[in-house]
Amino acid sequence: MPRQRLPKSKAIIEGRDLVHPERHRNRNEPTAAPLGKAPKWMTNAQSNAWRTFEAEAPWLNYSHRGLVEIASVVRARLASGEEVGVQAMSLLRLCLSSMGATPADASKVAWEPEEEPDDLLD
Repeated sequence: MPRQRLPKSKAIIEGRDLVHPERHRNRNEPTAAPLGKAPKWMTNAQSNAWRTFEAEAPWLNYSHRGLVEIASVVRARLASGEEVGVQAMSLLRLCLSSMGATPADASKVAWEPEEEPDDLLD
């Protein structure tokens, strides 16, 4: 497998953009809208699971909606006491890993909470 591309922000921090500027010149940082509300087709239990994921992993954004939908459906089944098979549990674990919501994957997430702007008048 080829190596993953180095994000532009990391290249700047490490100074690699100065060593090979042609590699990083046209790269843009991916941006996306916030995760948003749960889809209307979800049940109450699934919407609750959605909000739980939103609280547990605040770095999730609009591009993660598909993963959060799948994970919310499975988590709602677990919460309701429904019989959940090994395949569904594996799917949930895969979704959590892809979202950076497991302890092993948390270090891969480059997220910091938004700081409130300093108000000099306070």
